[in-house]
Amino acid sequence: MTSRAGKPDTPADIELRAVLDADDSTGFIMVAGAGSGKTTSIVKALDHLRKTRGAYLRQRAKKIACITYTEVAVGEIWGDVGNDPLFHVSTIHSFLWNALKPFQADIASWVDRRLDQKIAETEKKIEDFTSRTQEKTRVQAEADIARYREQKQKIVSVDRFTYGVGSDYLKGILGHDDVIRLSTELIRSQPLIAKVVGQKFPFVFVDESQDTAPEVVEALKAISEVQGSKFCLGFIGDPMQKIYTAGAGAIERLPGWRPIEKPENFRCPVAVLSVINNIRASGDGLTQTGGKTELVGGERKPVQGTAKLLVVPKDDRSARLVAARRWLADHHADPLWLSDEPEADVKVLVIAHRVAANRLGFGGLYGAFHDRTSVGLKDGFDDGSHWSVQPFLKFLMPLVLARGAGDQFEVMSLLRRFALSLQREYVRANALPAILKDLDERVKALAETCGVTSTVTAFEALRHLRDGGMFRLDDRLLTAMAEYDLSASPTDTGDAATLQKLLHAPMQELWSYRTYIEEQSPFETHQGVKGAEFSRVLVVLDDEEGRHNQFSYGKLLGITPPSDTDRTNLREGNETTFDRTRRLLYVCCSRAGKDLAVVFFADDPAAAHAAIAGLGLFPAEDVHNLAAV
Repeated sequence: MTSRAGKPDTPADIELRAVLDADDSTGFIMVAGAGSGKTTSIVKALDHLRKTRGAYLRQRAKKIACITYTEVAVGEIWGDVGNDPLFHVSTIHSFLWNALKPFQADIASWVDRRLDQKIAETEKKIEDFTSRTQEKTRVQAEADIARYREQKQKIVSVDRFTYGVGSDYLKGILGHDDVIRLSTELIRSQPLIAKVVGQKFPFVFVDESQDTAPEVVEALKAISEVQGSKFCLGFIGDPMQKIYTAGAGAIERLPGWRPIEKPENFRCPVAVLSVINNIRASGDGLTQTGGKTELVGGERKPVQGTAKLLVVPKDDRSARLVAARRWLADHHADPLWLSDEPEADVKVLVIAHRVAANRLGFGGLYGAFHDRTSVGLKDGFDDGSHWSVQPFLKFLMPLVLARGAGDQFEVMSLLRRFALSLQREYVRANALPAILKDLDERVKALAETCGVTSTVTAFEALRHLRDGGMFRLDDRLLTAMAEYDLSASPTDTGDAATLQKLLHAPMQELWSYRTYIEEQSPFETHQGVKGAEFSRVLVVLDDEEGRHNQFSYGKLLGITPPSDTDRTNLREGNETTFDRTRRLLYVCCSRAGKDLAVVFFADDPAAAHAAIAGLGLFPAEDVHNLAAV
């Protein structure tokens, strides 16, 4: 175990141990605010179970499950528990698949029913088509039905289903969405399956519970209801940090479940803690306590920090943002506010990936992957996992960087892993020295032509890889390259057009894209920063750049009037724009470990300044109008 397990207890940690030790415990819900040490509480609880129940569980081949939201969090907790096989630490998709994969006959039946469902849904779409529906759309729908029917006939020959990135039923692959649908439906509809899962995992902790899908929550509750006191289910999270619309938010307790509150905050200085408590006051009312401390002369004292809200005009966003950072650097005598280097620990939070892409210079590439394209294409681009960008991110760029740094070991490591000419079957039939000489020349040429500022197109870079046998390109990419026309810049939309736009993109855009997804830039989105911490946080509030209607900082700050829908939702007790925006602002502001600045772009800076200063979220003296700066 890491030092987390040995950290001092909070009252919540003591209360949680009591719940775990009770023989009749069936579940608990811990509400832990930002910076409260939620992960520490989870690790301490896992360590306690290892000491008190570990031997018993190991003898019976049972495991303790800890489910969290991201692979990064999985790695962090998994490392904290020392990679002990007593624990199963994973994302929800991996956990559910691990639990359900032994039920192959049930999975096959579910896939068959799922295809029937898809056929029925598509037939209903065709019935609903009007005379104005494009013929191309109708033909595609009919082709989809034919494909689903063909799959129904052939899936009987699938020996075993596995979990993969995207669903391909004929290959026996179920993707993320299908794993959730399949597992939750089977657990809720078949008590025997729920019982088997509960017996294998008698303790299940769900981290970031507010962002867990409601159907997953209900499936886990179904296991609890079947198993009773033989199963302990714990949800650990913070409804105020629910920023995804699909999340469950606050979890409703089952009879016998214990509520646990963890109000401490160990991250934020005094000034920031006051702001986030003000933001939260109109939400669930939880008041966080404590705050960040530091050793001064051998005595631990609170860190004061700073929290400013700066109102600026909308005329030139980039220039105004630079001016705001300059004002902060001057006002705090802290030049690091102007630095984009990682060591400065400055994070600029913008409302959308598109804003960051425009700021960093890959807005065209971002638009190509996001404008009227599939969800898979968007998501794969945003996290760098899409097959079309993998040759750049996994091979070309690391190779160019290693060559530039003179790291020959890394160069050879990449070539051994990816170069076709160094694969075993090829090397046997050819002279290795000649192959290495040829590759060295190709690497040199690649580094000279495809560097960070290169205007060479992605097509030229990929052609270099293809012709030199340096990287095995996906067949879909090769097909797109065969259709590439240098003289005709693509204007169509859709996934096929996206590939052509990618091939036309200059390498410098791809390098900027890499800087962003590798988190080497100062920019991040409001949603993407949850769970992180930075010394200096600059939150940019600009409703116009968000291109959405789910959030409105103008409404939250009393500048933009509420809509009729807002008033109706408020009157009927439904979630409102104010609720969603308040949570997002809380998440952003609570990332600051030293200094916080919020920049609001206003049509009328003077009026906005007056409204915000009177709102009370920030002290009036810390709200500044920079219109004249």
